[in-house]
Amino acid sequence: MIWWELYVMNLANKLTILRMLLIPFFLIFMAIKDMPYGKIIAIAIFILASITDKLDGYIARSRNQVTRFGKFMDPLADKLLVTAALISLVEYHIIPTWVAMIIIAREFAVTGLRAVAAAEGIVIAASPWGKAKTVTQIVAIILALINLDYNHISFGLLRSFLYHPHRILNLATDIAMAIAIIMTLISGIDYFVKNKEVLKPDK
Repeated sequence: MIWWELYVMNLANKLTILRMLLIPFFLIFMAIKDMPYGKIIAIAIFILASITDKLDGYIARSRNQVTRFGKFMDPLADKLLVTAALISLVEYHIIPTWVAMIIIAREFAVTGLRAVAAAEGIVIAASPWGKAKTVTQIVAIILALINLDYNHISFGLLRSFLYHPHRILNLATDIAMAIAIIMTLISGIDYFVKNKEVLKPDK
């Protein structure tokens, strides 16, 4: 029955399910530290999962396949993917714990806000700030993952023209992560300011 439900599910929801199924494989390749090219495979899995995030939303809207399942599972899959990557990067000391905490705390806070709003029959749509936050987070995490496995990735021409490519990669990662944190905070504040009526104590 479950397999039949998956078979008849629309393409957008199938991509969302695929993204969730990719997360354990990403974690496995991140966890096994001595596996040859394990981190490169993990990076590829993360990029593939990130692409499905863009595809499922586009397909759902363009084909009029927006469903309650997709509305619930799509943001959940995004949060699980980002959280898995951040925890892995903390474990490898690529990013500090407080960076992961800020991003994860924001996700929990906005999810809670949406849950309260849904109980009131209000749907909080994704904002431009929220979409920008997602893009900056994905870019920052990909750079951080590349930074993690720098010694196993050939930069080709980059090594030829740049004297200290690893320092430049470190700097790019730090800048991207700083932008992601700023966008995370701005988007979180934006959600609460625009939907403050939902949290009024007299409700």
